[in-house]
Amino acid sequence: MSVGSLCRLFGVSRQAFHARKQRAQRSVSHSMLVLDLVTALRRDVSGLGTRKLHLLLAEPLAKSGIKLGRDKLRKILYNHAMVIRQGRQVPQTTNSNHRLQRYPNLLIDRVITAPRQVWVSDITYLYIGLGFGYLSLITDAYSKLIVGYCLHPFLTAEGSLKALDMALSTHLEREEELIHHSDRGSQYCSFDYVRKLKGANILISMTQQGDPYENAIAERVNGILKTDFRLNRVFVTFEEAEKAVHKSIYNYNHLRPHMSCGYLTPVMAHQSEHPLKKHWKPKVYKRSKVVRDQGQLG
Repeated sequence: MSVGSLCRLFGVSRQAFHARKQRAQRSVSHSMLVLDLVTALRRDVSGLGTRKLHLLLAEPLAKSGIKLGRDKLRKILYNHAMVIRQGRQVPQTTNSNHRLQRYPNLLIDRVITAPRQVWVSDITYLYIGLGFGYLSLITDAYSKLIVGYCLHPFLTAEGSLKALDMALSTHLEREEELIHHSDRGSQYCSFDYVRKLKGANILISMTQQGDPYENAIAERVNGILKTDFRLNRVFVTFEEAEKAVHKSIYNYNHLRPHMSCGYLTPVMAHQSEHPLKKHWKPKVYKRSKVVRDQGQLG
């Protein structure tokens, strides 16, 4: 049947038919452009979710005259099997069953207001062949900038010390006291690690109850690297894992916006001279009931 016959059959005009066809074609072309942009962004940050994709796509889509809401973006991603699925949780690497000296939690009731006030540290692991590699990270608690890291084949203090050396070598300037916060793992309580912190005039702070919320920022950074940058996959060799770590941390610092940093990247947040706009209430570590009753920490 001709277009005219079909239009008369359904009671619509030829103009309406062609306008609808043009809108459908325009919608398909817009979706293809969105998918191309998403693919390009995920080459560097493979685990970007819908919220951050919508933020990063706003400018290029606006230049193309395309209006796209977050729900529409999610629908496009869902229809093309591009919605990110969260992976399984992994166990912790902390071993606090030792007799080395522990230190009190200096972050209780403290609000972090600027970069270079608090570094948070943690260790996570990557799957390498049939074994593991252990990734030590040091992150600025305010800007979320990873300032030191090291992937090491063994769960010893050596990897943590190398991460600390990197942090100290690249971030020497600071105007006020700096706190290093970690769990009570043997790596952070070791003689060499503590001596290096004290030698740099850095105050030492540690979790008290083994609660992951006492080191929530470090735990969150671990999760971002595992999910958004796919470091939770199985690597064939240590060298392959090491290259992936270097690339992922660079892209994390320079490309990935943070909600807790006003949607700035960690590098931009670290260099900003203005207070960061947070999208939730900043974490303040509260004094536990046991500590209040005892009147002391530890």
